[in-house]
Amino acid sequence: MAEKKLNELSLDQRRLFTKAVEAAQRENFDYATTLFCQLLKNEPGLFEARKALRTAQTRRSAGATKGFFKKMMSSAGSSPQITKAKITLNKNPAEAMAIAEEVLNGDANNPFAHRIIVDAAQALELPQTMVLSLETMVRLAPKDKALVIEFANAVAETGGSAAVAEEFLDGLIRTSPYDPDLQQAQKNLSARKTLDEGGYNALADGKGSFRDVLRNKEEAVSLEQEKRVQKSEDASLRLINEYEARLQNEPDNTKLMRSLAELYTQKNQFDRALEFYQRLKNSGIAGDATLDRAITDVTVKQFDFQIVQLNPLAVDHAEQLAKLQADKAEFQMADCRARVEKYPTDLGIRFELGQLYFQSGKIAEALAEFQKAQQNPHKRIPAMSLLAQCFALRGMNDSAVRTLQTAIKESPVMNEEKKDLVYNLGCVFEKMGKKAEAIEQFLILYELDVTYRDVGAKVDAHYAGQ
Repeated sequence: MAEKKLNELSLDQRRLFTKAVEAAQRENFDYATTLFCQLLKNEPGLFEARKALRTAQTRRSAGATKGFFKKMMSSAGSSPQITKAKITLNKNPAEAMAIAEEVLNGDANNPFAHRIIVDAAQALELPQTMVLSLETMVRLAPKDKALVIEFANAVAETGGSAAVAEEFLDGLIRTSPYDPDLQQAQKNLSARKTLDEGGYNALADGKGSFRDVLRNKEEAVSLEQEKRVQKSEDASLRLINEYEARLQNEPDNTKLMRSLAELYTQKNQFDRALEFYQRLKNSGIAGDATLDRAITDVTVKQFDFQIVQLNPLAVDHAEQLAKLQADKAEFQMADCRARVEKYPTDLGIRFELGQLYFQSGKIAEALAEFQKAQQNPHKRIPAMSLLAQCFALRGMNDSAVRTLQTAIKESPVMNEEKKDLVYNLGCVFEKMGKKAEAIEQFLILYELDVTYRDVGAKVDAHYAGQ
């Protein structure tokens, strides 16, 4: 199925579209969404109607009453529709899409409905429709790496909001500059953007040729990436030179020292960055916990950079990689212990140390740190989640259940964190042989997202056994 334009529709369908647009302009969004859905049920490939419907849904949701009872009823009412759409998806993706749109009529930002539309659009070969819902999902969860990459790759493959995809990718790359998945997605997006701007438009106008486009593709992508890197490098070098010169005249300016440390970190000159952080420590602000944390982060980035620079074709690559990873883990453990001793009341550092103990298999030590860290309101839920896992690993299943139930009760929103808690509670019940209690937890997730981990298989196996 191909996406259609308005002039490809029959006269009656165009009149229906016009009537829907006019209703939306009068802010009669209930009627507008009904008409758009009616049109799209027969013509799911009409992207212009899909886009107009999405705008009407958003404005309708924004004007809806925000009372708790209304929200609760809306959420409860949409769950059976989501389940029905998921069941319908494989057999009739167009019907599943129509059901999902009905959910979005009441909640324009429902991520489960948008996921169904993405999957259905992919099955129906409606790329613009797929990208439209992915963009909404990314705006709702900008830190979801897998989702941002999916959005960027969809734009790279089909065209669309390249600037928006770049914005979200760049946001993640700033925090994880050496992530190979993010870097590859950025390259794909850059290539697509270059092709759109440097040749295919001419083909659409009947000018140029595919040979011209292919001949210039590699050079254009290379120039685009080089220009971006050069611009960043020039700015960094200019600032470094400026700040170094100023520091000669203002040797006690701690703000300049910190800025230089951050700039050298960006340029992967970690030894030079650490020199400036050490100068900051020697300047009399040695009790600054954020400074110690910055030194830790730079050293960890230095290890990560060294790992990325290894030659994967080298004969001793595995040995070099293992040594760097072991050295990094040893540094992180020793450094975190030192910071805990220096700042014993900082529960955020306690949580960090607990994570390191947990990753290294020191469960008893991790348990003690998570018990302390759960007193920090910002770390309470993740600390309780890991604390429950510690109890479960030690065979203390009743303690794990109580901890998870408390954490679930204190988590008001069914986000990824709460899903993880519910799933782990089901697994602990399963481990205890409490099948009814376990399947109750898995069904909560199944009704929200049948693709979450292996809950689909667990629920199917349960009912097959009956």
